[in-house]
Amino acid sequence: MGESQEILFARTLKEVRALAKEQGNCVSTEQVEEAFAKLKLSKEQLALVYDYLKKHKVGIGEPVDLDEYLSEDEIDYLEEYKKELASLEKVSDGEREAVILSAMAGEKEAQSRLIHLYLPQVVEISRLYAGQGVFLEDLIGEGNVALSMGVTMLGCLEHAREAEGMLMKMVMDAMETCIEENVKEQEKDKKALAQVNKVAKKAKELAEELNRKVTAEELAAESGMSVKTIKDAMRMSGFGIEDLE
Repeated sequence: MGESQEILFARTLKEVRALAKEQGNCVSTEQVEEAFAKLKLSKEQLALVYDYLKKHKVGIGEPVDLDEYLSEDEIDYLEEYKKELASLEKVSDGEREAVILSAMAGEKEAQSRLIHLYLPQVVEISRLYAGQGVFLEDLIGEGNVALSMGVTMLGCLEHAREAEGMLMKMVMDAMETCIEENVKEQEKDKKALAQVNKVAKKAKELAEELNRKVTAEELAAESGMSVKTIKDAMRMSGFGIEDLE
């Protein structure tokens, strides 16, 4: 693929996933093939697209079983949390719209009530993002915070029918951000661990040569690493590198 095709491919993939979310996290083979028609993908490339979608919980032709992506602890937590939510009030579409209109007008009581009305939907959305390194409880927590903020921002809308879309998008964005930040933190931890292991290895080699523990300054002189890098590694390890003093 040329560069422009790669950009188009990535954009199309994102559009297909967005379409799937609108359809209960499911797309048809016809929709996928139509979306990628301009790229004229081979059967092998199209098969990779289907594999990617399945890994990201997009059902092809029928919805996937989202519970398959949950750990036993998450399933237990979800069952208990749903029991708590079962006691929440149920309202008709007309009543919900009335609450939304009041929330749009800035009424605090209506905004608070609206949060409770949408808590079950936050749970359902969280299941779409499970299995990506963040525990379900944390995803729900982030979604609930976004929902709480969102109900205070409805005054910018013209119509009540726009409220649910705005609120659920804020919930999704919050969960996606949470996952992205977790990935970045994991990458940061991996780099830190690699640096600690490198310093520990070099320290061990020099300590065996000198038959004693070595200082950060000695290791820096022998290894070419800076004293700061070595001391940072010592700190990150909780000063647990045995051959450094």
